[in-house]
Amino acid sequence: MMMEAMRESWTDARLDDFAKHTDRRFDEVDGRFDEVDRRFDKVDQRFTQIDQRFGEINARFDALQRTLLQIGGGVFAALIGVIVTQL
Repeated sequence: MMMEAMRESWTDARLDDFAKHTDRRFDEVDGRFDEVDRRFDKVDQRFTQIDQRFGEINARFDALQRTLLQIGGGVFAALIGVIVTQL
């Protein structure tokens, strides 16, 4: 295989072609990033939904904790009552 010799100088026409080609490639990259941005917007919406669900779960755990404390307090009071009546 023969490799093409590297050019030592660039003509104005070749530089113009290179600039057009480079601009087109950057436009393609910009388009791809626009698509990535749209996908991230969808991901952000999903995280918002997940945050809402976790808020609901936290509220349920708070209610469960409150209920367990009330039951525990009732059992403790009953045990104190039994001990006091046995004295």
